[in-house]
Amino acid sequence: MRIPRRTASRRTALAAGALALLAATSAPGVAQATGGGPSTPKPTVVLVHGAWADSSSWTRVMERLRADGYPVRALANPLQGLTSETAYVSSYLATIDGPVVLVGHSYGGAVITNSAASDPDVKALVYIAGFIPVKGESVGDLAARSTPPIPLVETPVPDGTEVSIDPAHFREVFAGDLDKTTATDLATTQRPANIRAVSEPSAEEAFRSIPSWDLITRQDHAIAPGLQRTMAQRAGAHTEEVDASHAVMISRPDKVTHVIEEAARNTR
Repeated sequence: MRIPRRTASRRTALAAGALALLAATSAPGVAQATGGGPSTPKPTVVLVHGAWADSSSWTRVMERLRADGYPVRALANPLQGLTSETAYVSSYLATIDGPVVLVGHSYGGAVITNSAASDPDVKALVYIAGFIPVKGESVGDLAARSTPPIPLVETPVPDGTEVSIDPAHFREVFAGDLDKTTATDLATTQRPANIRAVSEPSAEEAFRSIPSWDLITRQDHAIAPGLQRTMAQRAGAHTEEVDASHAVMISRPDKVTHVIEEAARNTR
């Protein structure tokens, strides 16, 4: 059958175009489509607060992370003991699909050190003015090396004893770079911690197998900066420092967000 000249010319042009497109997409330096799938999603950032705080302390950091496209979860840490907290956070992590950046402030640092060991999806640990215990070491052991000691108020409860920071000294210990009103509000709403939180020994060292970052707070009167540096060094953490109090996630949310996102970029 004879093909009309116009049709033959059109087919020739289409074939030539297809060959040109194939050559272009196969050329060095040209990305090829892989089924039109989306780019690698960002890891979920899981935030674990410490003693004498609650998950709302992460509010300013969460706002910034979400604005930068990160899925965020802020856990309500029960503050009833390192063993039970470890189990609680581990079970929560098991419900999250995909890579996770696990962040702990203060006592929350001990919690993430233990809970991350059971979850292969945790790709980075971030300590924000956090405790980083080794096996057999308790938060109380570490706190005893931080001077001066924190002025605490003990309250007997049905399941042991809970401790909180003396409200009269809360600002100087915990929130020295916040205004008086904000610091007073934090002192009034602080969540006490069961004494088991500081007395139970650490059982895992997740930082041995998971990359870690640490933001050290130079104006911290809850965990001495020198102690923070010692813990970070033995954990092999990437460190940054900032002139801030223990409440750094409230007073310097931009810096805290920066360190978390630096860790997140290194998980991809």
